[in-house]
Amino acid sequence: MNETIETLLNHRSIRKFTDKKLTDEQIHTIIKAAQQASTSSYMMAYTIIGITDPDKKAALAEVSGHPHVTQNGHLLIFCADLKRPVAQATSEQYEATRANLENSEHFLVAAIDAALAAQNAAIAAESMGLGMCYLGSIRNNLARTDEILELPKHVIPLFGMAIGTPDHQPELKPRLPISAVYAENEYPAYEEDVAAFDQELADYYESRSTNNRKDTWSEQMIRRFAKPMRMDVTELVQKKGFNKR
Repeated sequence: MNETIETLLNHRSIRKFTDKKLTDEQIHTIIKAAQQASTSSYMMAYTIIGITDPDKKAALAEVSGHPHVTQNGHLLIFCADLKRPVAQATSEQYEATRANLENSEHFLVAAIDAALAAQNAAIAAESMGLGMCYLGSIRNNLARTDEILELPKHVIPLFGMAIGTPDHQPELKPRLPISAVYAENEYPAYEEDVAAFDQELADYYESRSTNNRKDTWSEQMIRRFAKPMRMDVTELVQKKGFNKR
């Protein structure tokens, strides 16, 4: 097994960091690694915003509700960006692009481009001995996050990433069996795999060193999907010119 595979298989979300800030060299290396991710049709339809302003960090922490939004080595916000690809268009050319800018296909393209760049950034950070945690919680009030970042039309914040020197070492969290997520030529029959995984995760939750609880993966997912959440996201996404057709 090589070092790259070892880094990938040892991923864990880090939510407690030391006070040590990332150097400019570390930040630039992480961003350069992000830029080398695959991108649909060479669009590079994302923008990454590094948050260093304490007031903006505090405002984003209020949206997120998580202390590691402010307590980290560096904070990145990944945005879907369809503004830059047509920035040089004339007014007439822009009108001709709107059907594509506003359709679901290109919203997916921009979101996937951003996610691919982010995962490259995450792997780069972890390969440097840093830890990281994704922050979907910036969507708890997406309109407020958009306002804090002062983003133009056709640009929308998707998620954040807190990076820094780890100040704890959580246990590896189990994943679904390969046979539950991968099959050849047809959709997998995963019922028995999920039942076995529910028991494995229940044992993990009861035996881990902190935050013990009685729970299973299926129960978690049913609770999550049973409660409407972030129902305001659709409205803002469409207001910003995405996913309208």
